[in-house]
Formats: sequence, structure tokens, C-alpha cells
Amino acid sequence: MLQVSYIRDNREQVLERLAVKNFKQPQLVDEIIELDDKRRQTQTSQDNISAEANAAAKQIGELMRGGKKEEAEALKSKTGAWKEDIKTLGEQLANVEEQLYQKLVLLPNLPHSSVPKGLTPEENEVALENGVKPNLPENALPHWELATKYNLIDFELGVKITGAGFPVYKGKGAKLQRALIAFFLDEAEKAGYSEVMLPLMVNEASGFGTGQLPDKEGQMYFVGLDNLYLIPTAEVPITNLYRDVILKADELPVKNCGYTACFRREAGSYGAHVRGLNRLHQFDKVEIVQVVHPDTSYTVLEQMSLHVQGLLQKLGLPYRVLRLCGGDMGFASALTYDMETWSAAQQRWLEVSSVSNFETFQSNRLKLRFRNAEGKTQLAHTLNGSALALPRIVATLLENNQTENGIKIPEVLVPYTKFEWID
Repeated sequence: MLQVSYIRDNREQVLERLAVKNFKQPQLVDEIIELDDKRRQTQTSQDNISAEANAAAKQIGELMRGGKKEEAEALKSKTGAWKEDIKTLGEQLANVEEQLYQKLVLLPNLPHSSVPKGLTPEENEVALENGVKPNLPENALPHWELATKYNLIDFELGVKITGAGFPVYKGKGAKLQRALIAFFLDEAEKAGYSEVMLPLMVNEASGFGTGQLPDKEGQMYFVGLDNLYLIPTAEVPITNLYRDVILKADELPVKNCGYTACFRREAGSYGAHVRGLNRLHQFDKVEIVQVVHPDTSYTVLEQMSLHVQGLLQKLGLPYRVLRLCGGDMGFASALTYDMETWSAAQQRWLEVSSVSNFETFQSNRLKLRFRNAEGKTQLAHTLNGSALALPRIVATLLENNQTENGIKIPEVLVPYTKFEWID
């Protein structure tokens, strides 16, 4: 959530950056400033009357002690009216603050100055490309056919049990999932991340804290009886570990990782581009999260990007890094890198990770602060990244490593899978 003081002091810049993000309600900026003016005026009026009432209370005591009862009683009659005014102004203030809050939560985070303009994924910038795309024979199979051929994943059984987008992993397919999770967690630990095991459901306050609510309410599964949400990513419970927390400066950076299942409704997507593992309602992912000093957050973002790239390099997957344009960025992000792997059988790039800096947008919602060298509290910066999401990693591993003899497992995974081939 943006800070009102920043919006007031930087109105033109806020409007300019919101335009980069293709925000459709720029009038909210002026509405917020007007409401804040009203809030300030109401607060000032209430403070002034309260000061008068407090001064009168002192004066009444002095008059009574001086034997000036009539003057004291006359002044007392005014205090009743002041109390009513204070109460009325308090109600007005609460109402204005609620209106202001409801407007504020509709504003997305401002994109960083390096974020390119653009409306669609086609306008994202390719920051770098790494690796050699494999040349597969003409009869190469897409991963959903390989999964059936080698009895790795049963999509239809998932439909029977739950519905489309909930696959059943079997045999070596299940072991490959477990191997990837363990490998990603071990690599995160080597990079200094502390592992946590997390709830798969969160309350409304947690969803709001990281920006999923109210922005992505329709994309999350809702457990109505208990007013809980199935998590769309481990980012939500990990970051909320620090909601309403004041950290010490020497505790920064805070680095956590966690594996969870993730749940997304992903409504309205059909066609070949979402076949097999390309888009699921339930999938596994390892997430990395950092809480850092504002001065270091963009250096940390680059480090997190390199960590994810290192995983892809160790898996032997060709990939590219995109800097997302304003129109393709998430609601809460200030700058996002997407990592995509090359699917040799489908002949297209598949997104496997997003790494984002949220600056103070989440921490302002979370009231996540640290005490600086001067002893004052200030908002920390939060970042997170997928390291990695499994479905499209599995898809590209299966497709890119298929041979006449079966599917070759990357060497780095063999200690985890305990097998070198799927045949």
C-alpha cells in the first residue's frame, strides 16, 4: 500500500508511474489527496476543541477553588457542547479515514523507473538468454504424451478425483517431483535461506498483507465456512511471519525459503497452450523470501535472480530472463524478472519463475518495520521469488531430455531420484 504522505508530496510522479502500469483509475490519486485534506481538517478541528475543553476543565477547577461558582457553572455548560462536538468530529474522522483506506487499497505499487512501458507480455524486455536450445527429432513428443507413455502423470485420474488441473503423479513421476523439491530446498539452504514449513490456508489479513486481497480475490480458492483462503504461493504465509513485527537493523536481511503446494483457480484459460502441466490449479513450488534494508533491495533482487538462474543452469535448461513491462506486472510489484525455459517439443518459452521487489508496498500493509541506527522505525523492503515452480520445469525436463532410449535425468538430480533414466 502506498503511503499518503508520498502521494501528496509526489503527485505528478505517482500519476506518471501509474500510467506506466496502465492503471485505469488515475482519478483515485486526487480523491485520496482530497480525502486526506478532509481528514487533516477534521483532525485539526477535533484537536482544537479538545484543547479548549481541556483548558476549560482546568479553569473550572480554578474558579471553583476561588469561590466563583456561577462562572464555573457557566463554563461547565459549554463543556457539554464541546463533548458532543468532539464525539461528532470523531465519528466524522473515522468515516473519512475508512473512505481514505478503501481508496488507498485500490492503488497498485508504483513501478521502478527501469520498468519499460507496455501493455502485453509481448512488450516485456529480454534481459538475457542462456543455454543452447536442443534439437529434437521430428517425432519428439510433448510432455503430456511422454507422461502417459512412461506412466509418470495421470491427468484423467486427477479429473476423476478432483477436476481438471489436479494431476496425479505416479512412480518415477512422483519421485521426480520429490527430487526437485529436495534439490531446490537444499540449494536455497546453501544460499543462506532458513527453511520454514507453512500452513496451506491463510486468513484475510494475511492475503491483504501481501497484496493478494482485494486484487486477486477471484483467483484464490475460498473456504467460506472458516473465512480462509488456500494459498496461491508460499510468499503469502512466509512474508506474513513478519506482520506487525519491528526488527532490529542487525537482523536484516531476513532470508526464508519454504516448499508448499499452491492453489490457483486460473479461470477462463483453454487451448493447447495450457495442456498438460502448462497451467494447473494445484502445483508444487519452492519460494524464497527476503526482508531487507531499503538501501540494498535492488542489489538483493539481482542476487535472487542469479540464484534462480543458477538452478536452471544446474538442471541444464536453456532459459531467458525478462524484465516485465508495466502492463504485465503484478499489483504489488515495483520490478519483476520472469525466468522462462525453452520447451523444445512445444517450441515455445514457458514461465517457471518470477522474482520481484515490492519495496515498501507489502511492508506498509503488514506494518513490517525495522529500527534504524538512529533508533527510529522505518518500513523494510520485501522481495520474493519462485525457486522454483515445478510443473513447467518438469515439462521442459521431460521434453528436452527425451531420447530413443528414454528420458535422461540431469546429473544434479540423480542423488535425489536414485535413477538416471526414465524408460
